[in-house]
Amino acid sequence: MLDIKVLVVDDEEDMRHLVEMYLLNSNYQCIQASNGQEALEVIQKEQVDVVLLDIMMPEQDGFEVCQNIRKHSEVPIIFVSAKGEEWDKVKGLKLGGDDYVVKPFSPGELIARIEALLRRSGKKSDAVNEDMIVYGEISINKKSRKVTVSGHTVSLTLKEYELLNFLINHANQVLSREQLLERIWGNDYCGSLRTVDTHVKTLRMKLKNADYIQTVWGIGYKFEGGNEA
Repeated sequence: MLDIKVLVVDDEEDMRHLVEMYLLNSNYQCIQASNGQEALEVIQKEQVDVVLLDIMMPEQDGFEVCQNIRKHSEVPIIFVSAKGEEWDKVKGLKLGGDDYVVKPFSPGELIARIEALLRRSGKKSDAVNEDMIVYGEISINKKSRKVTVSGHTVSLTLKEYELLNFLINHANQVLSREQLLERIWGNDYCGSLRTVDTHVKTLRMKLKNADYIQTVWGIGYKFEGGNEA
């Protein structure tokens, strides 16, 4: 487990648990708070690296909580809210927020925003760079070989995992079937190029998004459809 702690502040329990799942899948520690007072108590007791702060909460809304946090701490704050109007975003940033994510959001976007903020604040763990790949809604933990899509674990065979990892590492590049066969199955493999097509078809079904792996007719395949974190 990495030493990056993320505080999730939201009055909706289901949302807190959903975000916690995204964070744990990306090897972050997660602390939950159901309101502003709990959040302030956590920040006073714990070394928190990032705060994910909802706006629409009873008693103290997120804007008030942000102001109270800024009286005591410079911890990076990302507003996470269904309020997507420009005025709300500007207000949040002026009150001391560092970023603003509108619900609903993809796991990939949220993790990418956290990592970008950690890079700017100088708190990014090197292990995040080395062990995690986040591309759109796909997250790959290279140490455990765990793959998640939109927060849900996807079971891949070894060759499917290696193929997906290679495609993502060469995103937006056209790769021939011959290249993929040689890279994943090796020079001594005696099977046909149809092996690549079969594995790509299975990957598309498991990723539940055929747009990630594009067919380049007469050549091979290209991975696209998301933004790498």
